[in-house]
Parts: sequence; C-alpha cells; structure tokens
Amino acid sequence: VNVSNLNRQILHWSDDVLRMKIDSTREKLVKINPDVEIEVIAEKIDEDNASELVGDSDLIVDAMDNFHARYLLNKVAIVRNIPLFHGAVHGFVGQVTTVIPGETACLRCIFPNDPPEGVFPIIGATCGVVASIQVTEVLKYISSTGTLATNRLLFWDGAATTMSEIPVERDPGCLDCKDAGVD
Repeated sequence: VNVSNLNRQILHWSDDVLRMKIDSTREKLVKINPDVEIEVIAEKIDEDNASELVGDSDLIVDAMDNFHARYLLNKVAIVRNIPLFHGAVHGFVGQVTTVIPGETACLRCIFPNDPPEGVFPIIGATCGVVASIQVTEVLKYISSTGTLATNRLLFWDGAATTMSEIPVERDPGCLDCKDAGVD
C-alpha cells in the first residue's frame, strides 16, 4: 500500500502503508464478514500468467490501473468466453463498458491502440462512481436483469456531474478477437 492509494482505495488506511495490498484487503474483508472465503494470490499479472490468474472465474472485473493489464484480461476473456466488466478513471472522468465475448465489442475493438503511458490523476469519488456502475453491471449480469452496458462506452464526468455514452461496435479487424478466433 502506498500513500497515493489512500485517496481511492477505501479498504486501505494510513496504518496499512507499506503492507501488501492483498493482506490489508483480506484483513478488512474478514472483519466485515468473518465467514467469507478469500483466496489471496500474490502475483503481478503478465502474458505468462494472466489465464492462470483468472482461473475458473465466471466473470472478470477490470479494475486495473494500466491498459497493458487491461488488454491481458481482455484477451483471456475473449479466448475463454468470460464476460469482462471494464472500468477506468482519469481525474473526475470515468468510463465503463461490459464485454460479452463473441457478441459485443471488446476493449481492443474500442481502443485499438495503446494509450500513452504516464502519471494520471485519480479522484477517489470518481473511483467510487465507476466501481458502483461496474458492480451494478455484474449484478444485472448474474441476475439476468436490466440492460447491460454493452456496445457502448459510458462516461461519468464528475466535474460537470453528467453521464453520457457513445456507441461502440465490434471491429472486424480487431487483433484480439482474430487471435481468439472470434468472428
């Protein structure tokens, strides 16, 4: 846990600085619900272990802080036909989409090129809004209720207090979809 995490990661407190995030998170979640079962995996995601880390998951929630890791999850989701619930934050702006492999646009369809790397601002409140929308998407998916945010990219602008969306489509030339054999 770094000091820079404290403004956006509500399970980490100042006493947790320099602890492993997985240990701090597990400790807090067990305090909330002592009956919860948590499997802790202390690995950094990369090309070699992404599929293994996803394991036998029924869905993937993308809360990564970089597009390289997001693209790894995207590939695993497509290859293994696992829904991916994407969320990202930059300052007061956040975005969300839901990917259903073989049916909807994937992250690489939407963002074919890697965005430039760099330091970007994170506002805790924006993280909260984006995470709430992602959780709502997951709940709708597992309960077959409502309309998922598929084939559209939702934008939250906290500075203007507005929500908007743009339609997105599957890209027939998408490398991730082609590599996975998705038509």
